[in-house]
Amino acid sequence: MHSEREYWIKNMVCRRCLKVIKQELEAIKVIVLSLELGKLTVHIDTDTDKDIDKKIASILHANGFEIVRSEEEMLVERIKIILIELISELPININQNTSEHLATLLHRDYKILSKIFSKNGNTTIEKYFIKLKIEKAKELIQMQQHTFSDIAYLLDYSSVNHLSRQFKNTEGMSMTDYKNNPLWERNFLDEII
Repeated sequence: MHSEREYWIKNMVCRRCLKVIKQELEAIKVIVLSLELGKLTVHIDTDTDKDIDKKIASILHANGFEIVRSEEEMLVERIKIILIELISELPININQNTSEHLATLLHRDYKILSKIFSKNGNTTIEKYFIKLKIEKAKELIQMQQHTFSDIAYLLDYSSVNHLSRQFKNTEGMSMTDYKNNPLWERNFLDEII
C-alpha cells in the first residue's frame, strides 16, 4: 500500500539544509515528495518501509535536526521560519506589525502564539526577532556596503539610535566597535534559541 507521510522538523531554518537532507534521504532510497523549511513529505510503501521513521530520524539527527513531536513545537518552528524569512528579504517590508503578521499567517491569536513560543523557546517572540535582526545587522556590517542608517532602514528600525541601543544591549558593544573588531563573531540562525 502506498501513501505519504509528513514530518515537521525542528531547527531547519536555512535553505542550504534542504539540499543536504534531500540528497541524504534519496541516497537511502527515500522518495522525497516535498521539502521546505521545517517540513518534509515523503512517499512510503507501507509494506516495505516499516523502518522509514527510524531512517528519517537518523538522517535528520546526524545533521543536527529533530522531528517535531507536538503541535506546540510545530508552531514554534513555523514562527521561527516566518521570522527568518522576513529578514532574508531586505528591506523588511510588511504593512503591519510583527504580531499581526504572525497571527494572520498562522491563523491564531498572537497571545496564544506568544505563550506557546515562550514556553517552548525559553524566550519571547520579540526577543527572538531582535536577535535575528541583530545577526542580520552584523552580516550587513561585515559586508561593508551599507551605512548604519541604511542598515536600520533595511531592518525596519524607526531610527539608527533604536538599532544601536538594541545592538549594544544584545552584543555588549557598539556597532562601531563591532565594525572595527578584527574578530567578527556571528551566530547561526538555527542556534539562536
